[in-house]
Amino acid sequence: MLCFFVIGNDNRTNIIREMLQKENRLVAAIKDADIVVGPTPFTKDGNTVTGTDTSCDEIISICRDKILIAGAMDKVKEKLNYKKIKYHDLMELEEVAFLNAVPTAEGAISRAMEMTDITLCGANVLILGYGRIGKVLSKMLIGIGAKIFCEARNKKNLAQIEAMGYNVVDLKELDEGLHLYDVIFNTIPDMVMNRERLDKLKKECVIIDLASFPGGVDFKYAETIDIKAELALALPAKVAPKSAAIYFKKAIDEIIKDYEKNRGKNA
Repeated sequence: MLCFFVIGNDNRTNIIREMLQKENRLVAAIKDADIVVGPTPFTKDGNTVTGTDTSCDEIISICRDKILIAGAMDKVKEKLNYKKIKYHDLMELEEVAFLNAVPTAEGAISRAMEMTDITLCGANVLILGYGRIGKVLSKMLIGIGAKIFCEARNKKNLAQIEAMGYNVVDLKELDEGLHLYDVIFNTIPDMVMNRERLDKLKKECVIIDLASFPGGVDFKYAETIDIKAELALALPAKVAPKSAAIYFKKAIDEIIKDYEKNRGKNA
């Protein structure tokens, strides 16, 4: 039976650890593990494992004869490939990414409600980016009664936005309507809300940035002009850790099942 060691201390990771403990598959020392499960994102800065003081290099070195499973591993993939480490990025699995978008969207809407002094019902809401999170967000917000404006850059997404009955916003024309919005959700990992665009917002506008670190908003400038803006990272682990852990654990089980099947064929 393959044994696991879990790194990280957020609520989602702790629940995964408890699940493995109940299955008697958790070991106390990383050296005794076959599989190492890390946090999501695995690292924010490329140097330290998220939520720990442990360096990424240390974990990579330890995992030479193990399988590393974590999420959002982009910043260390070059090292992992160079060291020939067996790894799986959970956030590259389509089913995990879509399911993970649900607690992300719920958490984002909750933060918007806390940060505004108006109801989202009837509010003008802009969603920047129409990927997984953008799609889930727009569906939830339309149910609340918000007036939805969705930005996208490719023709397919623009057509989907129109077909869903949302207001279409082309990125090239974004600046024209910025003064209209009460809440903006950003999912684009580029500096889309720069100084020039922040200056066009009304003072009461709230921005929830869901893009990966460091986000797509000039937060320092937003603070100087009294625009409420928040980089809301790792929301699934904060607002729905049990659901998020179940999504991840199911994916981990599938990865290990395939690994054991292939190992049996090669034995």
